[in-house]
Amino acid sequence: MAITTLFLDLGGVLLTNGWDRHSRELAAQTFGLDRKEMDERHHLTFDTYEAGKLTLDEYLSRVVFYAKRDFSEQDFRDFMFAQSTGFPEMIDLVRTLKAQYKLKIAVVNNEGRELNERRIQTFNLDTFVDFFISSCFVHVRKPDQDIYRIALDIAHVPPEQVGYLDDRLMFVQVAENLGIRGIHHIDYASTCSKLEAIGLKLEERRSGRALIG
Repeated sequence: MAITTLFLDLGGVLLTNGWDRHSRELAAQTFGLDRKEMDERHHLTFDTYEAGKLTLDEYLSRVVFYAKRDFSEQDFRDFMFAQSTGFPEMIDLVRTLKAQYKLKIAVVNNEGRELNERRIQTFNLDTFVDFFISSCFVHVRKPDQDIYRIALDIAHVPPEQVGYLDDRLMFVQVAENLGIRGIHHIDYASTCSKLEAIGLKLEERRSGRALIG
């Protein structure tokens, strides 16, 4: 069956990760925090934040502002939001494939609401993504298969018509167990080749960028 829909992870595919180990290490250095204690508190509560059961304020109150600080919560939030950067080649690739094949595009990702919404807005993702099946919206996190089932239901498409890009191999394998055609994203060039193998070949590729016409 021809691919009609692409499911995409966000962090590691279209953008950098929103709040990963590197960002937390940089935050600890910047704000003079105990990195070990911060990481321990983060791991105890971040899954709950990503599942949409905590606000960012509540997450930060547990991880950073459980003690008096000499910086404000807004300072820390601004720092968190500033850690995200985009991968222009990958964004252009998805935009081009969407136009070329009239694809439905859905983001299927684990992310807290405030980070997720800021990243969608900052990088104009809603200009080419049709659905956001984010853990904070549906209250289910990858690798739970239910998040993929929800995405299939919302996109209203059989799994055999879906290609799925994720930089985490285990998440790809979980989706494949449902019949979705998974692609382990490593870099732009190899992903282009893997997409071509499932029938999504760019009409033209020049200097690492996708072009049409």
